[in-house]
Amino acid sequence: MAHTAQTKPAPAGATGSEQLVEMSWDPITRIIGNLGIYTKIDFANRRVAECHSTSSLFRGYSVFMKGKDPRDAGFITSRICGICGDNHTTCSVYAQNMAYGIKTPPLGELILNLGEAAEYMFDHTIFQDNLVFVDYCEAMVKDTNPSVLRRARETEAPNAGIHGYRTIGDIMAAFNPFEGALYKEALKVSRVTREMFCLMEGRHVHPSTVYPGGVGTMPEPSLFTDYLSRLIGVVDFVKRAVAMNDDVFDFFYEALPGYEEVGRRRVLLGCWGAFQNPEVVDYKYENMERWGRAMYVTPGIVVDGELLTTNLVDINLGIRILLGSSYYDDWVNEDPFVTHDPLGNPVDMRHPWNQTTLPAPRKRDFDDKYSWVMSPRWFDKNTGDHLALDTGGGPFARLYTTALAGLVDTPYVKSTGQSVQISLPKGESLPETTLEWRIPPWSNAIERNRARVYFVAYAAAMAVQFVEEALQRVRAGDTKVFEDFDVPDEAIGCGFHEAVRGVLSHHMVIQKGKIANYHPYPPTPWNGSPRDSYGTPGPYEDAVQDMPIFEENGPDDFRGVDIMRAVRSFDPCLPCGVHMYLGKGKKLEKIHSPMFGATHG
Repeated sequence: MAHTAQTKPAPAGATGSEQLVEMSWDPITRIIGNLGIYTKIDFANRRVAECHSTSSLFRGYSVFMKGKDPRDAGFITSRICGICGDNHTTCSVYAQNMAYGIKTPPLGELILNLGEAAEYMFDHTIFQDNLVFVDYCEAMVKDTNPSVLRRARETEAPNAGIHGYRTIGDIMAAFNPFEGALYKEALKVSRVTREMFCLMEGRHVHPSTVYPGGVGTMPEPSLFTDYLSRLIGVVDFVKRAVAMNDDVFDFFYEALPGYEEVGRRRVLLGCWGAFQNPEVVDYKYENMERWGRAMYVTPGIVVDGELLTTNLVDINLGIRILLGSSYYDDWVNEDPFVTHDPLGNPVDMRHPWNQTTLPAPRKRDFDDKYSWVMSPRWFDKNTGDHLALDTGGGPFARLYTTALAGLVDTPYVKSTGQSVQISLPKGESLPETTLEWRIPPWSNAIERNRARVYFVAYAAAMAVQFVEEALQRVRAGDTKVFEDFDVPDEAIGCGFHEAVRGVLSHHMVIQKGKIANYHPYPPTPWNGSPRDSYGTPGPYEDAVQDMPIFEENGPDDFRGVDIMRAVRSFDPCLPCGVHMYLGKGKKLEKIHSPMFGATHG
């Protein structure tokens, strides 16, 4: 299959003479070792000439969900992931609520919101501070960019008064794995935030108290005060973390001119919304636009800085599952499960409601089929384009859409139309603090990473509000957390949520009281998809391909740190380890190339 590479500006000093070296990092494990990044690197011009993202594992949840009792969907789908399983449970509950025609009581919604807020705080902290920052730590920078480390040790940290580190080099030392102060403190914070989660959802990471219709958590005042005491204990850590992130990332822009191109791609962002508003949500499809816009993280699609829609009905109907370079046969000749949505809108055959998974394994071929990941795209009916949306690692898209929409207006989080203001309460040593995340000019590795710590603050701030509202209800005698229900013989449902690392939707069809079709779409297929049937690369591929290389090492001792920063900025999944092939590579060819951006057959 032919495809055309998307071009980016040529790096400064490009000579026009390519020296391509084939290098791979496979597996890059983030839960399971099934992500591989295959590149061709032009060392003469310090750029990545070509990139393919592969997945070597078939999961098949959509296959064995068929025929199951719909009430089991949340418990089964939580096992899709060993770190954000609760996000799947919650999203499945949203889809089931719609299918069963029920509404979770308000206090139950607040308990769910508190659990999910704790999960965001836990996961983003451990990912950012215990894995992402290894790529920016003293030991790594010394190995890949020693001149940058020398400058960092001489550069005063602008926010030293908040975080306590005098120089940028001191912060980098705090990032060192196993030994650095921040690395070790983040592990303690992850324990506390996991305790907060378990208070609300029973068990981490596969919830034991989350069901369609509500929760099984006992809503006593001590439940919420125990949560709040832990939350107040970590807010100062969050304030310091934001200040450290800003100092280090701003330094990288200054020390390495042009570094904004690392991991940069067009602004094509999707967010499906998070934190239901208990006063508005009723899970009826007919009202989905209204309750979706009432979420405390606003759903939306952003193209080139413009917010196209915040309507979950539009978002749902626009989802298309393309194949292209993935190991599956097409299902378009099968009978559809859903021809029209409850509002009478036609549903496309490539929508998840109508998808049938037909695995077709074969040998990997980068000119044809090379990944088990399908290619989710969003169809823009105004342009006819199938957009390869990314999630920005989750927080970047969430903050971007919420900022533009201007709908969130709470005592602790406010959207201004250009930014998000986040107010954190007084902690043990730092005063009440208002942070502001502003829409940046780029969608790149640094800004995806920067957004992550701001969203930890966002989740913490909203958690304070949810605790206050929950305590008010309990004190007023409102302790209902569950609504009984019956499973209908025929129904459809869809749930929209934000997994830690981005968009999550569950699409369910019930026939004869059993699951007839079920498709969960977490963020990794969106971000890690291969080239689709139109030849469009997936976001990992697009972000890495044609980007410049700033690492000072040559082919013989190349670490690929810039490539790893670009891929990890999307938060493929939480790590259990990273394995990289760091051989000398295989020299492919030396050719004269008068221009950048080539067509590969």
